[in-house]
Amino acid sequence: MVKMKLTIALICSTLASFALAQDLTGTWKNIDDKTGSSKAILEIRQENNGTYTAQVVKVTPRPGYTPKEICVKCPAPYTNQPILGMDVLKGLKHVEGPNYANGKIIDPLSGHIYSMKAKLSPNGKRLTLRGYVGVSALGRSQTWIRND
Repeated sequence: MVKMKLTIALICSTLASFALAQDLTGTWKNIDDKTGSSKAILEIRQENNGTYTAQVVKVTPRPGYTPKEICVKCPAPYTNQPILGMDVLKGLKHVEGPNYANGKIIDPLSGHIYSMKAKLSPNGKRLTLRGYVGVSALGRSQTWIRND
């Protein structure tokens, strides 16, 4: 009986920690995959339909780079919109375990919009995003680190 209670307690605590790790909401530091430095602070929120959206809440200054303030090369409705406050990730859905898919992400520096998927680390501290056109093999990955 004691062994059974311990097993149930262990399963419940594992499920609880897994459920917590699935929560993407909060602030994240966007790490440049080429330089390793932070490009921005983003806030991920969950929409009423269960999808996730990320908004730029701070543009991080980097050595030798003056951040752009406006999304000049972006298609409508992003054209000439301020990057600060912009929703750069939309429609990301939880699909299975730590995996998310079906999102769209815009690069405000180039103006390109990519399909994307993401995977949350087991401890919930790192989010690996994969932006791509067509198939994910033809894409680029980026890591976001939980900031809160």
